Amino acid sequence: MRIACFQGPARADTPQGNLALLARTAGEARAGGAELLVAPELFLTGYAIGAEAVGRLAEPVGGASIGEARRIAAETGIALVFGFPERDGAQVYNAAVAIGADGAVLASYRKTHLFGDVDRAQFFAGDAAPGVFEIGGLKAGLLICYDVEFPEAVRTLALRGADLAIVPTALMQPFDVVARTIVPARAYENQMFVAYANRCGREAPFDYCGLSCVVGPDGSELARAGRGEELVFADLDRAALERSRQLNPYLRDRRPDLYGTLASVQP
Repeated sequence: MRIACFQGPARADTPQGNLALLARTAGEARAGGAELLVAPELFLTGYAIGAEAVGRLAEPVGGASIGEARRIAAETGIALVFGFPERDGAQVYNAAVAIGADGAVLASYRKTHLFGDVDRAQFFAGDAAPGVFEIGGLKAGLLICYDVEFPEAVRTLALRGADLAIVPTALMQPFDVVARTIVPARAYENQMFVAYANRCGREAPFDYCGLSCVVGPDGSELARAGRGEELVFADLDRAALERSRQLNPYLRDRRPDLYGTLASVQP
């Protein structure tokens, strides 16, 4: 399966403007042979926009903006993953949605590990581990930004059979190490592909790192963006996945009998 990661937008816009950008980028990604386009965390609205704006712009998964994204997916024939603020009654979550090339919603996920004051001021934390869904012949799961920095979150996906972790993100300076080191490590230690789509540019008070990437199960970079707005492509080869899992059987060689206190011990 060929996938594309969109790094951007370089400038903040409205949901309507970002949906128009999504449509243009989806067309470009499809023309480049991609079956899946991944866009960043809170792509629909912007990330650091304040609790009032987030509350005003938040929509349910069945809302008008997701409906427009479903139309874009069906019209262009490409699956989409992107971040948005999800409203569920009085609560708002930092969420991501996966939409199939036919326009059907495949999965949605709420960020479980909130980062810093901005996340905590704007969102409730999700309380469910990510599920796994089929796309392009692979089993995939969603995480959001800070989630991927917790080995337990990615390992949960791996143990549920995922071949691919899809991670919309809004990584800012000075945390290049996450994109350059932690994301490849997560792919390698869990023997899966990881698609990590970041924002770029400035959104006060943050300067986003860029450095979006797609990493193979052997830790190799299949695609790597620079610092600015960019669309990058990568091919995910199931045969390469199986070869890597034979060479590095981490999941098979685990010792869960020794890890019983892992989730209960507090630092």
